Amino acid sequence: MALLKEVPVDAFPQGFAWGAATAAYQIEGCWDMDGKGPSIWDTFCHAKGRVFEDQTGDVACNSYQLWEEDLKCIQQLGLTHYRLSLSWSRLLPDGTTNYINPKGVAYYNKVINDLIASAVMPMVTLNHFDLPQALENCGGWKSPEIADVFDSYARFCFKTFGDRVKLWITVNEPYVCAKHGYEDGLFAPGLREPGTSVYLVGHNMLRAHAKAWHSYDAYFRHLQGGKVSIALNSDWAEPLDPSSPEDVAATKRYMDFILGWFACPVFCTGDYPEKMKTRIEARNLELGFSEGPRLPKFSEDEPNPLGTADFFALNYYTSRKVKDTSSHHSELSFKGDQGAEGVMDPSWPICGVSWLAVVPEGLRKLLNCIKETYNNPDIYITENGFSQIGPVELEDVERCQFYQDTLQDVAKAIGDDGVSVRGYFAWTLMDNFEWAEGFRARFGLFHVDFSRAELQRTVYRSGREYAAVISRHRTHVELEKT
Repeated sequence: MALLKEVPVDAFPQGFAWGAATAAYQIEGCWDMDGKGPSIWDTFCHAKGRVFEDQTGDVACNSYQLWEEDLKCIQQLGLTHYRLSLSWSRLLPDGTTNYINPKGVAYYNKVINDLIASAVMPMVTLNHFDLPQALENCGGWKSPEIADVFDSYARFCFKTFGDRVKLWITVNEPYVCAKHGYEDGLFAPGLREPGTSVYLVGHNMLRAHAKAWHSYDAYFRHLQGGKVSIALNSDWAEPLDPSSPEDVAATKRYMDFILGWFACPVFCTGDYPEKMKTRIEARNLELGFSEGPRLPKFSEDEPNPLGTADFFALNYYTSRKVKDTSSHHSELSFKGDQGAEGVMDPSWPICGVSWLAVVPEGLRKLLNCIKETYNNPDIYITENGFSQIGPVELEDVERCQFYQDTLQDVAKAIGDDGVSVRGYFAWTLMDNFEWAEGFRARFGLFHVDFSRAELQRTVYRSGREYAAVISRHRTHVELEKT
């Protein structure tokens, strides 16, 4: 019995992007092969004690050597699009264009060419968490110079691959990189500098993104005709107590400090949300912080971030109920600035990892929020998925149900709400290295047997069901043409 048969494929427009997403460090392996330089994730994992069972991405899915196996998976699903990221340090080992690694260029040329030969459009992310370690040694995302270095890298990629790549993502999830990497220390580079570096890093990522977008617009768009955006993650949030003005205000802050932090400068005003700015300033006074503004200001001497996205790239996984905690924090921290705590509704099922409450209807609400708040942009859902932990279940019925529920809500957002959703990318093509969770959390449409050197890929039932949805939509489109 087909578990995704209730997905109304006629609601999805012609040309809808049916995709799956991956990231270089999570799948490629070969961390020091063929001239690749180390990234901050190589360093982070090798330091021990940071990742589940001290696992690393040294081998991962070995996609650097097993790309043809990945391509078979992509073809088996019938994807129209595939989102991948480039390993910055595989292309530019020290992060700069002073030395270009020809074997890295050759690898990505093959991947891109094979995709196009299979009628699959690549969506390429320039940086998905794995900053070159050589740049981290010079200050990394905390350094003001990083924006120009990133712009140079982006221009190199546009020039090298842009004749074939028409969908670009500059930076993946700047919120996660800044918050987990520099506030909480849970992700590379593993720094804990509460209430300070998180904003500097986020700011420099926005500066880097804006410079890269303006470079594409000025030097490449007229020749290549592509589109460039930045991938923003967000929960959907609602007040824990809708009758509480404090919880209602906290919910707005919660969203401002996650999504608005990056979306407002790019899609609305060219600056950070007003409530975010005033809240941080008030906390500076309250805590006697006198070392200058913690939330940097955008310089008039640099390209403004406003308008620097040709579509809205959204990563959605879960939702939260939000309660006010604005009077609970006496220390300098991002959480204290936010003054809001997201909690899970007890009725929401949890899939695998503890933070991932399954709330498909939250995606529809978030899509509508983006439509209304950010000027009705074209939206690509660039990540969305369901994890397994524990025994492998190839007949992953719960994940199938998740995809059915989610795609039904996306269809309603398109057909009933008028949201301009242009594509959906499942996270992920295959089980891989899930950052601090290592290999224990499995999100794949294909299972990877990490216990054997062959790293065999085997399709989950959810992969077969997703492929059937794509096939039904393709048939519907063809019938509409006749």
